[in-house]
Amino acid sequence: MGQPHFTRRAGLLAGSMALASAWPGITANRARAAAEKGDGVVVRYLSTRGDVTTYELAEALGWFKDANIKIESQGYSQGGPESLVALASGSVDLAGAATPAIINAITAGAKIQGIMPDGGVNKDINSKFFVLADSDIHSPKDLEGKSIAVNTLGAHLDYTVREYLRDHGISSDAVNLITVPGPQLEQILRHKQADVVAVGAWQSVFAGKIEQDGGIRVLFTDYDVLGTIVLGTDAMEKSFIAKNTEAVRDFVTTSARAADWSTQHLQDARQLVASILKKRGDNPELAQYWPGYGLRQHALYTPHDTQFWIDVLVRAGRLKPGQLTANDVDANAYNGLAKLAQK
Repeated sequence: MGQPHFTRRAGLLAGSMALASAWPGITANRARAAAEKGDGVVVRYLSTRGDVTTYELAEALGWFKDANIKIESQGYSQGGPESLVALASGSVDLAGAATPAIINAITAGAKIQGIMPDGGVNKDINSKFFVLADSDIHSPKDLEGKSIAVNTLGAHLDYTVREYLRDHGISSDAVNLITVPGPQLEQILRHKQADVVAVGAWQSVFAGKIEQDGGIRVLFTDYDVLGTIVLGTDAMEKSFIAKNTEAVRDFVTTSARAADWSTQHLQDARQLVASILKKRGDNPELAQYWPGYGLRQHALYTPHDTQFWIDVLVRAGRLKPGQLTANDVDANAYNGLAKLAQK
């Protein structure tokens, strides 16, 4: 591959700002408001290399048939901001993105709602920031002037870096970010085209291979920075939800059931993940490293998942105090399993 693209972050995130400026014009030309067809509801989305979503797993289990729901991949996305642009343009009906990116889209005018978490961070399943074993980077201070490879700007890994640096009194402008697709991260690190590579929890299959190949160490994880938290959110436009409310409830509840099933049947889930990866031309051998989704039971939100990022964006001047609440961004309202968790 050619040289990766280096981007220096300054002030506000470029990816988020581009999305914010684009959204109002894009939504005015939305291709269609809903995906209702005579043979059921179709939910279009963008796949991610190395990642199998809860709804893709539910589809492989055959659980959407009774609900008369079909899912259709429209290609691949490099990250959440790209998926959100596709949602705004009407190319897809569902977009998965980091919570800060969802918040930025809403404040930019997007009429969207987070309907379910698409992954989580905990002590066992998390995003890892790798360096070579002999790297001279051992502390946060050592990152100054160094390059960090992430999948995209304006999303989870980018914001995690910002929080990590802030926690240690280092300016976010002190590091360079490189945008690199997940499958190329190991090559970028071992060829020293980046000092650090960030492998998202949703890319854990790549992290597993990197660790097995050896010669690396983990500098820090997003769990070290954020603790237990929802990694990202699947969002739909409110007009789609209003037209297909029952189908959305079935979609979310069935996806949550699939997440619970994967936790209880990890080896069986890995076999399904392998078959899904193979079917779409990805490497099925990577499924052996798949750790699961890192979600709470029933794939539920807590207020902290979103309020944490609202507070971050208020502190950064991207939001005014009280401008948004967690319920403005996402909710458990469409998850039929939520009542099982109520005491």
